[in-house]
Formats: sequence, C-alpha cells, structure tokens
Amino acid sequence: MPDQVLTAHPEHGEHHGPGPNTVFGFWLYLMTDCILFATIFAAFAVSRHQYAGGPTGHDIFDLKYVGVETALLLISSVTYGFAMLSAFKGDRSLVMLWLGITFLFGLGFVGMEINEFSHLVAEGHGPDRSAFLSSFFTLVATHGTHVTLGLVWMMTLMLQLAIKKPPLEGVYMNRLMCLSLFWHFLDIVWICVFTFVYLMGV
Repeated sequence: MPDQVLTAHPEHGEHHGPGPNTVFGFWLYLMTDCILFATIFAAFAVSRHQYAGGPTGHDIFDLKYVGVETALLLISSVTYGFAMLSAFKGDRSLVMLWLGITFLFGLGFVGMEINEFSHLVAEGHGPDRSAFLSSFFTLVATHGTHVTLGLVWMMTLMLQLAIKKPPLEGVYMNRLMCLSLFWHFLDIVWICVFTFVYLMGV
C-alpha cells in the first residue's frame, strides 16, 4: 500500500514539490547579485570624479538617448508582467506573445547599450582612459551582461514552451516566476544606474 500511494501520482512531486525551494533558492541568488552590484556601485562612487584629464559625465552622457534605453527596459518589465498574468490563466499563446514582445524590448536595450559603448570607444573615451570611465564601463557592462543572459534564458524558455507545449504549472511556472524575479531585479538595478550614474553625472 505505501508503494501504491507513492506511485499513484508520480508527477505530483515533479510539478509541485520543488516549487517553493526553487524560488527561495533563486531569491538567495539575487541576494548575491545585490552584493555584486553594490560592490561595483561602491567602486564607481570612489572613482566617479577621477577623470585623469579626460571627459566627465557631463561631456559624454546623452540623457535623451539613455532615457529611451530606460523606457525600453521599464516597458519590458510591464510586458513580462502581462506574460505572468497570462501564465496564471493558462493561456500559452498569450504567454508566448508577451514574452516575445519583452524579448524585443530587451534586445533593443542591449543594442542601444552596445551602440553607446562603441561610440564612446570610437571617440577615444574607452575604459582605459580614466578611473571614472573604467568604473562606468564595468558597472553598465555588468548590468548589460545580465540583461543579455536574461534574454538567452527567455529565448530558451520560449522554445521549450513552443516545442514541448507543457502545461503552465509546476516546473515551467517556477521557471517563469524565477525569470520574472530576475528581470524585475534588473529593472531596479538599472533605475539605480540611471539615477546615480547618468542623472547625477550630468
């Protein structure tokens, strides 16, 4: 009888058991990421006025351009929220649609960031120019790398949902939830970058 009870619903543990532990473990990961970004922010705070005769933030930052970047990322957070609402309703097609829109906004953000970096380097304002620029490139590039990894994760999840067509519960709901935490966390970090680096820099 115990064996029958254990094997009667073999999928139960797979779909529901690891959920809370998975999300909790991902929260712990985000806490370590907070420490990483806090350390880089601290390094930037120390070197933000060490220009070594090079350009200042006022000389190189274009707030209108960065404002568009910021809008893309913030809107992507909203569209991911719609994806989660669709997931709770069990509507896979809407989840795919909103994830696709979120991906495009995120891709636009990364593309604009790469363009900004290439423009600065072409103007001779690369990370080797001064301590200020070194810390600036490190901070913004670290965030951009996280966004890129989030896009890879999002694309992988979209392919799994499209090919396997699993029910939106259990393991896949956990994956959507963890990616949601990650994506919103990156939005919060970027708001800090935009305020502390760009707004205060000009």
